[in-house]
Amino acid sequence: MKILVISDMVSPYYWDFFNKNKLKDIDCIISCGDLHPEYLSFLATFAHGPVFYVRGNHDGMYDRKPPEGCISIEDRIEVFQGIRILGLGGSMRYHPNLTHQYSEKEMRTRVRRMKLPIMRKKGFDILVSHAPARGLGDGDDLPHQGFQIFRNMLDAYEPKYFIHGHVHLNYNSGEQRCRSYGKTTIINAFERYVFEY
Repeated sequence: MKILVISDMVSPYYWDFFNKNKLKDIDCIISCGDLHPEYLSFLATFAHGPVFYVRGNHDGMYDRKPPEGCISIEDRIEVFQGIRILGLGGSMRYHPNLTHQYSEKEMRTRVRRMKLPIMRKKGFDILVSHAPARGLGDGDDLPHQGFQIFRNMLDAYEPKYFIHGHVHLNYNSGEQRCRSYGKTTIINAFERYVFEY
């Protein structure tokens, strides 16, 4: 299965130079947040499979205008072709007036609420978030700091993939797109990346 992951920046490859054949081999699209709803709706129009999304810390507009034809996986597990996909969007809280920001304690509460659904599904295969895990591709500054609870989830459930955005790869030319942590492959979905599950 080919999965396209996207986050944080509209890709000129799809938006400016679009050709529907570019999506013909893509089985599903996963958005890790901070993308305009029109962009997700545009991709959903041409995609052969579903477009799943979580919210980024700048996606307050989704409350008023959610992406059409797309499926929110916030705080739930979606099963697609036997693959269990768990979504937890948002970032570390750094501004009191922005939505979809959480303290470590608040994110732990969200994860605790997912414990029963995770047990019912016997785990999950892909963890999708906007923010990274603490110490695994996050930043030193509070806005780009990752959540420790995500790292704990990787330790406890060992999903095959953890996909996040939020840390732009153009911030630092040495930043890794992919890394391994235990049995999990971590992918930074900045702009666009295709992988095979």
